[in-house]
Amino acid sequence: MALSEFELINRFFTRQAVKQDLTVLGIGDDCALLAPPPESELAVTTDTLVEGAHFLPDTCPRDIGHKALAVNLSDLAAMGARPMWASLALTLPTADEAWLSGFAEGFLALAGRCSVELIGGNVSKGPLTITVQALGSTVAGTALRRSGATAGDRIYVTGLLGQGGLGLKMILGETGIDDGDALDHLYRPVPRVEVGLQLIGLASACIDVSDGLAADLGHVLVASQVGATLRWDDIPLSVAIRHYVQITGDWMFPLQAGDDYELCFTVPPSAEHTLQQRMAGLNCRYACIGRIEERGGLRLEKDGAMRELAMTGYRHFN
Repeated sequence: MALSEFELINRFFTRQAVKQDLTVLGIGDDCALLAPPPESELAVTTDTLVEGAHFLPDTCPRDIGHKALAVNLSDLAAMGARPMWASLALTLPTADEAWLSGFAEGFLALAGRCSVELIGGNVSKGPLTITVQALGSTVAGTALRRSGATAGDRIYVTGLLGQGGLGLKMILGETGIDDGDALDHLYRPVPRVEVGLQLIGLASACIDVSDGLAADLGHVLVASQVGATLRWDDIPLSVAIRHYVQITGDWMFPLQAGDDYELCFTVPPSAEHTLQQRMAGLNCRYACIGRIEERGGLRLEKDGAMRELAMTGYRHFN
């Protein structure tokens, strides 16, 4: 006999290691009850993964569970918020226990590493869809935003760009390049939570790169009413991405590909030494890739020429 939705929840989603001291009531009632830290603000984000749009039908359920939480934690990281809670809504075509076991394992493993408590959610029948709401806390008035960049600030990114996009091209058979790191990044992105926390009081603006650097940096430029110039030679790219650009000539690809889940942030020149000190203790590469300017728009210095860049990337309804 198929498990009921309540049995599914009890079997797969109540065995978690994280219990926040500020959780008054977690899984098992009509609502969760939370007591936010004093003198803090709650950062709340919601993201949905849909089979066929965000992952292919044969994707490992453990990887889906990891990514469903990771993309939300990446949003919290971009605000400099400390992750605390998450709720999960699952729409399933069938109550496949093997799939649920793998999904829960991936979700709860990342939740444990990032000190996130699962506090509730919903299970229903329908096309495979996963919606996660994540909540984090920041000291009141300190959250990072998109709107604080000013002319003269330096632009930084974490990690390597284009990895998730290359991984997608690989599984779709759109390239002959074989790169395990790109697949790992696509299936199991690492939310830059610790980096976001270190940027509090330091970065003037921050955003997570989920739809491509050009598009997401563009959101910062619009919100801050500034422009920017990037330097192609300083864009952090893997050997495989550089090879892809070389054989295809598509140098825009790593600037517009989605699924990076890195952080793009701006820092005043006076704070760069402090940035180096704070980042020294983290296992995360980062690079300065350009500067904020008064003149609007986005530009790229490449091969001795200045090119105008469209601030576009992945769009759901393109």
